[in-house]
This record gives sequence, C-alpha cells and structure tokens, in this order.
Amino acid sequence: AFTDWLQRACVFLVISCPCALVISVPLGFFGGIGASSKAGILVKGGNYIEALSELTTMVFDKTGTLTKGEFVVSEIRPVEISEEKLLETAALAEGYSNHPIAVSIKEACKCKDNLSQVKNTKDIGGTGIIAETDDGDIILGNKKIMDANGIEVIENNGVGTVVYIARNNVYLGSILISDTVKSGVKEAIRNIKNMGVKSCVMLTGDKKTVSEKVGKDLDIDEVHSELLPQDKVDVLEILLEKSKKEGFLGFVGDGINDAPVLARADVGFAMGSMGSDAAIEAADVVIMDDDLNKIGKIIKISRKTMTIVKTNIVFALTVKFLVLGLGAFGIANMWAAVFADVGVATLCILNSMRMLRYK
Repeated sequence: AFTDWLQRACVFLVISCPCALVISVPLGFFGGIGASSKAGILVKGGNYIEALSELTTMVFDKTGTLTKGEFVVSEIRPVEISEEKLLETAALAEGYSNHPIAVSIKEACKCKDNLSQVKNTKDIGGTGIIAETDDGDIILGNKKIMDANGIEVIENNGVGTVVYIARNNVYLGSILISDTVKSGVKEAIRNIKNMGVKSCVMLTGDKKTVSEKVGKDLDIDEVHSELLPQDKVDVLEILLEKSKKEGFLGFVGDGINDAPVLARADVGFAMGSMGSDAAIEAADVVIMDDDLNKIGKIIKISRKTMTIVKTNIVFALTVKFLVLGLGAFGIANMWAAVFADVGVATLCILNSMRMLRYK
C-alpha cells in the first residue's frame, strides 16, 4: 500500500540525516586541538591533527632547536694581530646583528661600541657579513664567504662554529664559538621514535665535524651539514619524496631562515618562545615553551583523536546502514529511525567530548 511505502520513505529520510558525522567528527578534531592547547601546543587546524597521527619522518634544525643557541667564544686564533684586536674587528662587523653568534662575539669583546665607523653592512644569508668601515671592508663568516672573496684561510677544525675574519681581503684569524645541547633533547628524540617515527634527520649550516658529533650524541639517524637556507629546501624535497610511501614528514625549526622549510614540510613545528615571528607564522604547530618533549605528546594526542573520530564514523555508518536495511523491509519503525539519527549523534558527540578531558 502507498501508506506503507510513504512510511518507509520517511524512515529512510530520518535515518539518512548525517548529523552524527557532521557534528561528531569536527567536534573530535576540536577536542584534539583543545587537548593540545592544554599541553602548551598550538595546532592551527584539524587537518594537521590527521597528518600528525601518521608522522614517520622528523627533521630538525640544529641551532636553537636541538641546541640552546647560547653561543660562547671558546677559542681565538689571530694571525699577526692580538686577540683583542681580532675580537674588536669581529664585534664591529657584527655590531648591528642580533644573531646568537653575533651576540656571543659582542659579549666576549670588552671594547666600546664604535658603530659610527660602520657605513653599511650586508648580510649574506647562510655565509656571513660584509661590513663597510672607515678602515676598509670587514668580511666575517664561514669558509664559503671567504672562498667567494678569494681569501685563503687557516682552517680551524675545532668542535664548534668557526667564524673567519678578514679586512680588505687580508685574513686576520678565526674565532671558535661553542654551543650546548638542550637538556632533555635526547629523551625527546627517543620518545618520538617510540611513538613510531622511523627516521630522525638533522639539517644545519654548521660544519660537518660539529654536526656529526651532535647527531651522534642525540642518536640522529641522518645528518646533513654545511647547508645554506635554499639547500635545506632542496634536501627536504628529497626527504619528502622518500617519506611519501610511508607517511608524513615533520620539520622543527625556530629561525627566520627555517620559514621556507617549515612551509614546505607536511607539518611544520616552530618554537613559540625563542622562535622568530616568520617561523611561527609559517609553522602549522607551535610549541609554546620550546620543549621538544611536547612533540611526542602531540603525536599521542593526534592518534587518540583519530581513533575517536574513526570510531564515530564506523559506529554511525554501521548503525545507519543496519537500520536502513531493516527499514527497507518494513521491520524498523520511526522510533528506530530516530535512534539511528538523534541517538547515534548523541553517542558520537559524547565520545568526541572525551578528548576535552584527555590528559
């Protein structure tokens, strides 16, 4: 009879309402973002929660991320000038820079600031600085900037960051600056690996000997050193291609030079306390207190979130298709249809709300 088919059609209409999915799935992601916020982690969208749950490769910048970025002058090697004069020349070139290496040189130099002598400075990303002064040009930086200007240097193989100094294309000496690894970083990397991340990689502009020592101490699987900012992007592209088959790739950085890499990674992590504004803007996840142990926590939170979301989807669709089948044969009445719509939606919402209390 027509009335029977009309009733079945109404049952179908009520059951097919997607309230359970439309409400509970976004609520699950919002719960995951809320739980992350309680842990001091800012996640900029639900899509990153999904990517975080499938991270298989983690890439780290070194300076300021794995290490403190608190540089100290540990050795001075002048050539035909005094140590004080070499430090004074380096501090003059670094006078307008707020880079951690520049700060350490200026702190080590006891001389007064004579920045009036500096006419112009040119910061060459990833290599060093050229400063125009009353007494000529000061070139300061790594070996690449010296080679680019045809200056022969006496190589310094000490463990640390080496800054070479020259004035008017005459080599004056080198300064060795040491950095220390942040406390808890080794445990953080171990926790990240325990969460299922298969490979941890380090990218840095530091020289190979320093980078490999830090990588070995921290149990890093792969180290790429002596990289310019654009080189980091090239290396990341290769790593992204490798990780596509297995999962997603995350990059952790804090400097302005890391912004392009943070933007290119599947998930970019920035340090909220010490990180630059450009890095925070480009990142998808911001760790507010710079604690790398939070990476393991956010992976755990994201996986719990995805478990709840997938449970809601499977439960809602299973009940709906079951009651739809019963409704087609006239077995399920309108009360069953209401349960399959409102009842299932309520249960899924309550399940999603568990993330709000997740610790």
